Amino acid sequence: MWSNYFMQQEDDGRMGVAAGGGGGASGAGGVRSGNRRKPQISDSQECKVKLAFFVAVVGVMLSVLGVGTEFWVELAQPKHLGNNHTCEIAHYGLWKGCIRSLWISDIDPERESCGPSELPGESNCTFFKFYTTGENAVIFKKTTDKSLSVASGMLALISLTLMVMGAICIIMALSKGVMFFLKPASFCFIVSGILVLISILVFHQSVLALLASDHTIPLHHELAWSVSCVGCAGGILIVAGTLFLLQALPYSPWEKCLPQHSSSDT
Repeated sequence: MWSNYFMQQEDDGRMGVAAGGGGGASGAGGVRSGNRRKPQISDSQECKVKLAFFVAVVGVMLSVLGVGTEFWVELAQPKHLGNNHTCEIAHYGLWKGCIRSLWISDIDPERESCGPSELPGESNCTFFKFYTTGENAVIFKKTTDKSLSVASGMLALISLTLMVMGAICIIMALSKGVMFFLKPASFCFIVSGILVLISILVFHQSVLALLASDHTIPLHHELAWSVSCVGCAGGILIVAGTLFLLQALPYSPWEKCLPQHSSSDT
């Protein structure tokens, strides 16, 4: 009887040890699973993200160059309006306007209006007072539309802010190795590109409003190289944001489309 009792106690002890070991193993497994790191970006994905980020940086640089310069539009008077020696041409952007006096002898004889503004001459530049005192600017007896000018400037500033936010998201995605940051980055870059293009349209409407404010002096107007930079930047930013969005998808669109295409051919 006593031998059976001790054998039963020994079996119970072994079962307790086994249960404790199992609990410890499960606890260790839980700790390991809790400390398991999130999947990092692979080397191929990192190269694609860096390439798309390079495209976005090109768009940002073009945007900064275009927004910061005053060569959005040129307003040229007739070449022989004042005297036979000099003529005036104006060029301005979102923040500043300039009036240049050019020598008629330097202008192409076949050109009827003054310009282009790249020719040497005296220049007088002033910052617009839309954003400080709220005054409209007067260029060749024509008055600017303050509301349209301020709207185009604000759209450009919001676009630049979104570019900075998108760049921060991409830097965090590359440094932390988290693909989640690609989605807000794609949103920022796509929206910034759209806003830049809208700012060009609003600015063009402000130029038309300026020309329609007075008809005493005929002016020839044309959009300058700053608008070309901003327009190219808008397209590049939209492309870069689309590339980031494709990288953020949980599957590859090509792998989804190509098998269906091959199966439909067969």
